[in-house]
Amino acid sequence: MKKKVNLSTFNNHWYHPGGGLIKRIVWYLINGLFLRNPLNLSSGVKKFFLRLFGAKIGKNVLIKQSINIKHPWLLSIGNNVWIGENVWIDNLTDVSIGANVCISQGAMLLTGNHDYKKETFDLIVGKIILEEGAWIGAKSVVCPGVTVGTHAILAVNSVATKDLTAWQIYQGNPAKIVRERIIS
Repeated sequence: MKKKVNLSTFNNHWYHPGGGLIKRIVWYLINGLFLRNPLNLSSGVKKFFLRLFGAKIGKNVLIKQSINIKHPWLLSIGNNVWIGENVWIDNLTDVSIGANVCISQGAMLLTGNHDYKKETFDLIVGKIILEEGAWIGAKSVVCPGVTVGTHAILAVNSVATKDLTAWQIYQGNPAKIVRERIIS
């Protein structure tokens, strides 16, 4: 007889995102008021609060409205980065965004998933690294543990389940190489 998933046995006791309970609660309020709020157009205000809560943010970073960031103290953003509307950075662990990266509207960076092979459906986390010059297309998903190589592109509505090689353009679900990226 096959075992079934039993969520009553789920135990996340090992996972601690840092920051402490009060800091996490205050962050959820700030995130809702200033980052997820579609009426807040100020990239400066968003960067102020992200830095205040521990994010490392470079120069000339543009953050559009309606974004969601789970734990800013686990986020590092390089210089000249663009983060589009409705981006969700679900960083249960470290997310590193290199210089000159573009994350287009509606993209999701997901550092957590569940182990479907276990009855307890255990949480699994994996760091995400977006290397210099990478472009994450609109409505695309980067899964836990993925590194997007320098200047690689994840095309619109694609899903990166494995590392993306530098200077390649990927498309589909799961994302596959469709051609080389050449910048003229």
